[in-house]
Amino acid sequence: MTDDWKGIQESRRQTRRTLIAQRRELPRRDKLRCDNAIIAALDELSSRLADRCVGFYWPMNGEVDLMPFVRPTVGKMREAALPVVVGKEQPLEFWRWSARTKLCARGLWNIPSPIERIVVNPDVLLIPLVGFDEEGYRLGYGTGYYDRTLAATPGPLTIGIGYEMASLGSIYPQPHDIPMDLIVTERGVRWCSITERVGRHDHHASLAS
Repeated sequence: MTDDWKGIQESRRQTRRTLIAQRRELPRRDKLRCDNAIIAALDELSSRLADRCVGFYWPMNGEVDLMPFVRPTVGKMREAALPVVVGKEQPLEFWRWSARTKLCARGLWNIPSPIERIVVNPDVLLIPLVGFDEEGYRLGYGTGYYDRTLAATPGPLTIGIGYEMASLGSIYPQPHDIPMDLIVTERGVRWCSITERVGRHDHHASLAS
C-alpha cells in the first residue's frame, strides 16, 4: 500500500465498493442471524445507554437495522435522534426522534428524517460501518459527514456498527480520520484503544466499567 493519499483514496474506493456489494449480497438468513446477534450485543450495553441522548441511523445499502434495538429501549434513553444532512460538507445535525415521530425522505440519499427540526446533542452515536480496522478506524461512504461531525463536536461515545466480514487490516488512517470507541459486530462488543486517545478515556470511563 502506498503512503500517497491519492493511492489510499483509490484503495478505499475499491474496498468500499467490494464491501458494500458483499453486504448487499449476504443471504437473507445469514443477514438475519448476524443482525440478531448485533442487536443482542447492543442489548448488553443498553443499561449503560440509559438516561443518555443516543443518535442512531436509518439503514441503507444493507446496513444493520437498529430499530429492533432502539424501539424497545428508547423509553430508557433521555432521548434519541436521527442524523440529518443540512448542507454539503457540513457536520450532521441530529434531530429528535421518538416512536411517534413523523418522517420524510430528504438529503443526499433520500434517507427518512424527522419532519420537525428539533436539534439535540447526542452523548452516544451509533455509527454505520462500511469497513473498520482493529484500531477502530472507520471506512464510510467517503462523504466525510461523520468525520466532520465528530471533529466539530468532540465528546460523544462512538459505537461503530457493522458486520465482521467488513474487518480490515488497516484503512491507513489519515489525520482527518477519527476512530470509534467501540465496534459492535455479530461477534460481540469490543473496545478500541481509547486509553491512547487524549481527552476521551476519562469522559467514557463510566460506560467502560
